[in-house]
Amino acid sequence: MAVAEKMLLMGNEAIARGAVEAGVQVVTGYPGTPSSEVFGTLAHFAKEYGYYAEWSVNEKVALEVAAGAAYAGARALVTMKQVGLNVAADPLMTLAYIGVKGGLVLVVADDPGPHSSQNEQDTRKFAQFAKLPVLDPSTPQEAKDMTVAAFDLSEQLGLPVILRPTTRTCHVCQDVTLGPLPATRNECRFDKNPGWVILPGLAYKKHIWLNQKQKEISRLFSSMPFNRAEIKGKTGIITSGVSYNYVVEALEMQGWEASLLKIGTPYPLPEDLVLEFLSRVERVLVVEEQEPVVEDQVIHLAWRHNLPVGVAGKHNGLVPREGELDVDRVTAILYKYFGFVGMEQAAAGNTVRRAPDLPLRTPVLCAGCPHRAVFYGFKEALKDYDPVFTGDIGCYTLGVIPPLNALDTCLCMGASVTIASGLSRVEQGRKHVAFLGDSTFFHTGVAGLINAVYNRAGITLVILDNGTTAMTGHQPHPGIGRNATGDPARRIDIAGLVRGCGVDYIREVDAYNLQEVMQAAREAVEYEGPSVVIARRECVALAKPGVRYRVNTGACIECMLCVENLGCPALCREEKVVISEKCTGCGVCAQVCPAGAIEEVSRHEV
Repeated sequence: MAVAEKMLLMGNEAIARGAVEAGVQVVTGYPGTPSSEVFGTLAHFAKEYGYYAEWSVNEKVALEVAAGAAYAGARALVTMKQVGLNVAADPLMTLAYIGVKGGLVLVVADDPGPHSSQNEQDTRKFAQFAKLPVLDPSTPQEAKDMTVAAFDLSEQLGLPVILRPTTRTCHVCQDVTLGPLPATRNECRFDKNPGWVILPGLAYKKHIWLNQKQKEISRLFSSMPFNRAEIKGKTGIITSGVSYNYVVEALEMQGWEASLLKIGTPYPLPEDLVLEFLSRVERVLVVEEQEPVVEDQVIHLAWRHNLPVGVAGKHNGLVPREGELDVDRVTAILYKYFGFVGMEQAAAGNTVRRAPDLPLRTPVLCAGCPHRAVFYGFKEALKDYDPVFTGDIGCYTLGVIPPLNALDTCLCMGASVTIASGLSRVEQGRKHVAFLGDSTFFHTGVAGLINAVYNRAGITLVILDNGTTAMTGHQPHPGIGRNATGDPARRIDIAGLVRGCGVDYIREVDAYNLQEVMQAAREAVEYEGPSVVIARRECVALAKPGVRYRVNTGACIECMLCVENLGCPALCREEKVVISEKCTGCGVCAQVCPAGAIEEVSRHEV
């Protein structure tokens, strides 16, 4: 027998590999941590393996493009993070009724913790809400295998399938056994049929059909290899996703035994398998991150079948409902569950070698980030106005960090424009300035701007155009002139688009030119009706610095304005102000210095 090929893959790369092995034909997505590498990997290999890949302008568009391909029989995959599913919720809920012809897989990565998100939303709840099957991988190998299985399942059921990895599964690496690549792909043809048009009469019938599907899915899940039970006594543990690894490791370290049921398909619950497990134990603990999705279904199942099994977990406070789990936290949970109350802390200290606490690192805009200069310029220019600065999702959210303190609100992508519009309706006479990035403008910001123009909201929108989607890894967008696979693309001019939305006041400024930024700020807020300032400079992570700056200590008056007001991490306060090697040469600090003590030098002179 030939030895199967293995490759060290990150979880997200393993998902991408699974999609290729499944014969994916269309891939769409919108970047968002921790999901971004799934699409990035697929885009990189799109030409080699012959499928279509696009970064879409938002998650709703991405899902609709993928759904269209699946209507014709293509295998399609769409990627996003958990909050992106909110944007895609409108098509998703009806797509569950309409169904698909080709396999359609949604990779929705959850971020317990959260590490880089505005909430801890649990996608399994969304799957339950939409009545769609969801797979929950615990390792990169399983993530790859589940991706292949998800396409087959989708076509077998005629339904979209959700694959829901979490941060640790997305970013951990493992030797993954590769499968064969497909010799053929699905033939694609859209067959016209009244079933594709969701009129109310059809929606009622399809709702009945979808409810009946739940039992079929549950039966299928009971025999899938991603769910498996091991009986070792009357004390049981049911666990799902990455929590399975923590439970196994904690049990091994403590030398404890328990019957274990691993759930890789949390919704709908594989009832036959769970009933068999519950009949062989006297009590059961459910260990899962975030919401009690599995636990609620286990309690419901035990009640329906009058099973005398005690169920512990989140509802009795044993398992936390917030944040990530890890081996330490699960060990402490197991100590309480097994009855060693009060010993869990000492035990964890004896068995787990904890790494020393890392020094606290406050998030901050990069040295030389053009957004810092724009925030500084607007704050300085509008000192006498008492303005409200509404913010958005992206690197520039860090404008809220001291000393800039330049954002007063942040809700979700594209909301800076609409929040400012709402405030302007009830705070007449006050200036409302909304900030968002170029990628976010295309995502959902443009709709808010159209609404502001149509309803004549007196707001100023500042588009921070750094020529990329910086926070998630520098993905392209329609304003760049190249697509996801690196090919040239028609560049959508932001200023032209803004003009097309009906905005009459538009100023394009150099983000590093403080005087230009400040003049535009004053003019824009005084304009009656919506006004837009577009501040341009390439993301400093992509720019190559040619010069840097240093402080002429003889001229420095030690006013500390550069350090205390600008907050650039290249500026250090020692006996005097020092500019470190982090300097990228943007020159904004030299414009701030009232004594002219900061001077440009070549990088070799320092």
